[in-house]
Amino acid sequence: MIATPLTDIVSTARRGRTGLGAFNVVLLEHAEAIAEGAESAGLPVVFQISQNCVAYHGSLAPIARATLSISDALSVPSLVHLDHADDVELVHEAVELGLHSVMFDASTLPYDENVALTRDVARHCHERGVRVEAELGEVGGKDGVHAPGARTDPAEAERFVTATGIDWLAVAVGTSHAMTTREAAVDDALIGRLAAATPAPLVLHGSSGLSDEQLGLAVRAGMTKVNISTHLNALFTDAVRDAMSEGRVDPRRYVAPGREAVGAEVARLLTLLAAA
Repeated sequence: MIATPLTDIVSTARRGRTGLGAFNVVLLEHAEAIAEGAESAGLPVVFQISQNCVAYHGSLAPIARATLSISDALSVPSLVHLDHADDVELVHEAVELGLHSVMFDASTLPYDENVALTRDVARHCHERGVRVEAELGEVGGKDGVHAPGARTDPAEAERFVTATGIDWLAVAVGTSHAMTTREAAVDDALIGRLAAATPAPLVLHGSSGLSDEQLGLAVRAGMTKVNISTHLNALFTDAVRDAMSEGRVDPRRYVAPGREAVGAEVARLLTLLAAA
């Protein structure tokens, strides 16, 4: 089907105070698994392609076109999103390729520079019908450059959204990227203040470090789009490792269990977030 614009999916989720699952595509099998999970759950989903993924594959176009094709074939609303891009040219390429939304991350820059650059990116994308996510508060753990204890100030968030014209906002509320254990905790009181301060739906990065209970708490407090990647990669790797230990040499025989594990967990997480 034709992908539903992200603003429609996010607006619906925010009005219902439910969560929208966003999962990273690393290999083609991830995109297939995300699609299988969404179909199984019967719920909307976001496919995310990060700048790091683009670097791994050597270019954006092949993985983006494949993911767009998988997204188009779904019977549930879906979209394909460029995640964590700090390269303006990559953002422009994503727009030209037909991705539905982009996350432009200038959060490591001084506030005024972040605003100016993000505003320019938002203007370019909006003129072409593409929605924009940006980050304020530096979510911890991304390539070791963010302060783990960072928090987003609600008043600053309100000013940032107004000044840049972005569609939704990634905020720092206690999570950290690339966590391999689910022991982080969100500041639900801060989430509530952020949700009240700005009309832009909030995005939770680093969600792999949260337990099911904490994921539900985050959504109930006011989070809408919930990004999960490392947790799924760990499940994928464990399943592949188990299959390879049986001496399988055909990649299809040992990669398929990884895809199945991710698909099942995507379905479970989508249902969990929607019910929160």
